[in-house]
Amino acid sequence: MTATRPAPTVLTGRFVRLEPFDADAHTDGLFAALAHPEVFAGGYGGGPAGLPADRPAFGEWVTGYGNAADARKFVVRLVGDSADEDAGSAGGTIVGASTLGDLDEHREEVHLGWTGYDPRVWGTAVNPETKLLLLGHAFAHGYGRVKIQADSANERSRAAILKLGATFEGVLRRDRVRADGTFSGTAVHSILIDEWPAVRAGLEQRLARHTAPVELADRS
Repeated sequence: MTATRPAPTVLTGRFVRLEPFDADAHTDGLFAALAHPEVFAGGYGGGPAGLPADRPAFGEWVTGYGNAADARKFVVRLVGDSADEDAGSAGGTIVGASTLGDLDEHREEVHLGWTGYDPRVWGTAVNPETKLLLLGHAFAHGYGRVKIQADSANERSRAAILKLGATFEGVLRRDRVRADGTFSGTAVHSILIDEWPAVRAGLEQRLARHTAPVELADRS
């Protein structure tokens, strides 16, 4: 099957809705969700030193992060939370962003990454359903290999990737420069098209344990 580059589109699940990134519509929501030290602590955005200092700096940063010409950047909104039910709102609460990048139709490869979430949705249905939607979107367009990677020191993210059902391929040593100038390794994982049915079944089984919409608690 020949891969075809997906057009920007909305992907909707039971718990999240993924919308193509729009700087004017989404930056304030992403600032509220992501501009926290714990989000950048594990390597997101280049690590702790990459956290923008304020809202204007965040706006400049987020417009470029994961938003290349060969990418499809999505904003993650909650479905069915109190904001989504408010007739005067623009939709559910924005809780993160993720990207299908490095789109290569000839090699039928894509990189699922540049992913960050509001800490208040860690451990909920948000990440597994976001991955279910994005993986399904990639494989439906003929891509045969989806790469997912993390800073080699980020044990939490590496465990989450393995929990998806991805295969660990190895660590690229001294592969990236963090925002503070230090070097990090990159732990590389992948899911192949032949593995997708089993991975999809595992994600659907995880999501079946969740029933109520995801609601955010007040920040402590």
